[in-house]
Amino acid sequence: MHRFSIIIVSWNALHHLQEFLPSVAKTHYDNYEIILANNASSDGSVEWVERQFPEVEIATFDKNYGYCGGNNRAVPYANGDILLFLNNDVAVEQDWLQGLNDTFDEDKKIAAVQPKMLSYENPEYFEYAGAAGGYLDKYGYPFCKGRIFDTLETDLGQYDSPSDILWGSGAALAIRKEVFEEMGGFDEDFEFHMEEIDLCWRIWNEGLKVRYCPKSVVYHLGGGSMPMGSPRKVYYNYRNNLRMIWKNASSGTLPYRFPIRYKLDIIAAFRSLFTGNIEEFKAIARAHKDFWKYFHRTQQKRNKLLESRKISTNPETMLSINLIWDYFLRGKRHFNELIDETHGNSHI
Repeated sequence: MHRFSIIIVSWNALHHLQEFLPSVAKTHYDNYEIILANNASSDGSVEWVERQFPEVEIATFDKNYGYCGGNNRAVPYANGDILLFLNNDVAVEQDWLQGLNDTFDEDKKIAAVQPKMLSYENPEYFEYAGAAGGYLDKYGYPFCKGRIFDTLETDLGQYDSPSDILWGSGAALAIRKEVFEEMGGFDEDFEFHMEEIDLCWRIWNEGLKVRYCPKSVVYHLGGGSMPMGSPRKVYYNYRNNLRMIWKNASSGTLPYRFPIRYKLDIIAAFRSLFTGNIEEFKAIARAHKDFWKYFHRTQQKRNKLLESRKISTNPETMLSINLIWDYFLRGKRHFNELIDETHGNSHI
């Protein structure tokens, strides 16, 4: 039986802890611990947790280090062999850890696992952040089984088979502690968004696997830290996607994959401009500016990753589809429609 260290990063989110932590504390599993990674909260959340859940270990930091920094700094407090990064707005089923435990036991190459993620407010639907596990198209656009762009599928059991995925959502991501430490943790240059996709892509490039476990079910509220479509969220998504592709894409595909993605970003920016969404246009422009401003850091990280990389191609879970074309022009809204007889499930 694996020991799970459940790490919950929180900053001034007492309302979330009051609503969601009780379900985590009621977990039915014999070997786990809960660690609150407190990013210098000042709303009384630490005092509340100490009173209501004295078994929770609290790691308090001197300032708000965000998702990446808070989780990275909490890992030294963990005694388990499996780290489980859990957002503070996630409720869980009581037996959720057992399925994760069994998945890790299936294959030593399974380095990370994501549970099935449903909407907390509408549990019949998959949740945006992770749904039934994440993938990338050939130009680096992320999507999930059960969620493509803003289209959410109803959970009808269509994704109740375990499967390899390219990435698991950082809202509920279990990873072997030794792998996380060997990988250097989350890349704090990302700050927010796509840091988990970057980490999972690095895992695949090291010859390991990321897996989806439908027997483990969680319910995510989502959208709390940055509302959908906010300029700040747009900025991080565009900047970090470019960083992620440059760091991790195979040497054989980067020369054409990156320029095409870059051009698609420019088209998206001018579409925002022409439709009157000036703030989104500015956010994309700033994202590209900052990508180049700190490009040398990204290149240094790519060079280091190439030294340890075990596979020369991109992962099989990076599908050879054009998501923009299929979704907006061909009207394919569901994952099973993307993996049809035309595309198959081939990869580049």
